[in-house]
Amino acid sequence: MGFWMRIFVNTILFIAIAGFFAHSGAFYVTSITAAFFASLVLAVLNALIKPILFVLSLPITVMTLGLFSIVLNALMLQLTSYFVGSANFHFSSFGMSILVAIIISVCNAIISSHFISRRN
Repeated sequence: MGFWMRIFVNTILFIAIAGFFAHSGAFYVTSITAAFFASLVLAVLNALIKPILFVLSLPITVMTLGLFSIVLNALMLQLTSYFVGSANFHFSSFGMSILVAIIISVCNAIISSHFISRRN
């Protein structure tokens, strides 16, 4: 899947997940533009900062059999919220960002496997 397709998919996922949690206030996105900007910021953070954090946390990631990578994904979402601005893109807690990270990871895996199977 290409870069812009991933940005588009993450934008749709942010809007859908925010809509799902709309009444609880646990995660919200103010607009489609904010979701698009958040997915761009997340892509940049994943390209620049996540590899460094992954190498630094490799021992704990190995000890937890890879489950610590979920915490790293949640941390990337928290950083995205910080850079986009909590008025536009916000999580109520770190636990909520872990839940959103899991949902986004599962959805991206399903969507990516769909695109890969359509190519073959």
